[in-house]
Amino acid sequence: MQQPLHRTTHWSEVWQLIKPYWVSEEKVSAWTRLIAIIALTLAGVYINVLFNEWNRVFYDALQNRNYDVFKAQLIRFSYLAVIFIVIAIYRIYLTQGLQMLWRRWMTEKYMSKWLSHQAYYHTEIQQTIDNPDQRISQDLNALTNGTLSLSLGLLSSLVTLFSFVAILWTVSGSISFMLNDHQFVIPGYMVWFALLYAGMGSILIWWIGRPLVGLSFDQERFEANFRFGLIRIRDNADPIALYHGEQQEKNQLSGQFENIRGNWWSIMRLTKRLNVASTFYDQFANIFPILVASPRYFSNAIQLGTLMQVASAFGQVQGALSWFIGAFTDLASWKACVNRLAGFNAAITAIEQHPNNLSHTTCADRDDSLVTRDLTLSLHQGRELFSHANLHARRGDKILITGPSGCGKSTLLRAIAGVWPYGHGEISQPPADQRTVLFLPQRSYLPIGTLRDALCYPQSSAGYSDEELQQVLKACRLHHLHQALDIRANWTHQLSPGEQQRLSFARALVIKPDVLYLDEATSALDEETEQRVYQLINQMLPDTTLISVAHRSSVAPFHNIRWKFVKQADADQEEIYYSAPSVIEISSLNH
Repeated sequence: MQQPLHRTTHWSEVWQLIKPYWVSEEKVSAWTRLIAIIALTLAGVYINVLFNEWNRVFYDALQNRNYDVFKAQLIRFSYLAVIFIVIAIYRIYLTQGLQMLWRRWMTEKYMSKWLSHQAYYHTEIQQTIDNPDQRISQDLNALTNGTLSLSLGLLSSLVTLFSFVAILWTVSGSISFMLNDHQFVIPGYMVWFALLYAGMGSILIWWIGRPLVGLSFDQERFEANFRFGLIRIRDNADPIALYHGEQQEKNQLSGQFENIRGNWWSIMRLTKRLNVASTFYDQFANIFPILVASPRYFSNAIQLGTLMQVASAFGQVQGALSWFIGAFTDLASWKACVNRLAGFNAAITAIEQHPNNLSHTTCADRDDSLVTRDLTLSLHQGRELFSHANLHARRGDKILITGPSGCGKSTLLRAIAGVWPYGHGEISQPPADQRTVLFLPQRSYLPIGTLRDALCYPQSSAGYSDEELQQVLKACRLHHLHQALDIRANWTHQLSPGEQQRLSFARALVIKPDVLYLDEATSALDEETEQRVYQLINQMLPDTTLISVAHRSSVAPFHNIRWKFVKQADADQEEIYYSAPSVIEISSLNH
């Protein structure tokens, strides 16, 4: 798959990802939960303030050997601890619930966007994004979880900072020193030491960890590509086994895993440097406030309780100021996730806004099944396939489309279906509410579930009786499946390609479409079975308009009109021939 380059996301794009849920139909519930979580966060900070005051009283009681105060403070500690635990538990509980509600809403939104306007189809053709399954299943989870945890963590740190700076300023007092016969006094000096300590640590961590965002982005991409390669082997087990392509597949997977390994070593080396800096920073922070405050303690300016209160307040201020250091790895992963989702969102939005120069209109004549006027189609790279095609299909017509490979036969069917936007001209069909259209591609699609559901797809199976379904299975030479209607399975893996194509024809006989498009839908069938299913279509669906792409001349007797694609170039000039546009010749097939 073509891989997108690492992109930088602007904050406006981040806001576009985050904002919709908070202004959606669920905004009242979302904001109520968020306000409750914020209230619990603030309550937790307040309990920490009370713990800080408790430190002073408790350790003063120890120093003064005051047993009554000591015992009272133990009781006070017990109920403060219980309150803090309850607050912490429910804050986490509500945060997890809000994260799942947000993720569910985001998942529904992006699944709808991905499945609307055939965005899943166009992004796969254009290769504008890689691994959309990862974006929806993993990145949305990481976005919602990371946004809540990081933002609430930042809020807690800011409130903690403002709460404890005042305490630290008051209890740390002033420090004075002489310099060049001048006395300097620094009020609240522990606050300035905390700012200096955290500031230097944050700058150091940022400088060391800058490359981590790009490395995290690449790691997720390499992991997803490796999973995709493994899934491809599972989905294509039969042809790989027939080709004996195990070694080639192993080589490709090994190359993909080598990307994972190489990038992981880069992350390891960077993480090691980050851990050296952050561990030194955290460990030294345990003793740093006591070292700085100890001169006042040994000069009897403060008691042990005040020293411990200063150390506790310093730890809270330093911890709040160090939020960036502790959260840097999570921030890097979150930023990489945001970059991927912003690219995903931009690619889908571009498809939604892409101008479709093909005009899809309604047929004026009720007996018309399809009319095209000056229809020109091209590939998404711009190469023209054919131009100015004027085609006409009446109700009940059986039309055969033939021509060399790559001339645009299948693309014509995709344009008629409304999923191919590259070109210009007019395509007229009966109103969607007055017709049933069914496309049978070369590679049949069978949803995972019961055989009944696969047989009736994309319609509901509720409206069809067992007898009706069993009859069409037998008619399409699938007698061995007529008792398997309610068996759940991955039928794509259970049935051979020929059985899958016969099941698709059985689906057409069940649904009875007004217009049936076949795109080499009998390529896996022998000629006798192929003629059998075409006979069934003509006999059981005589009024259905049939438009089929096929290479075998043996199916011509089942059609009355031919649309033949002819290259506008000499076949001896291969380079020109295969890139040259085609013209469509219309002829009658009289039998």
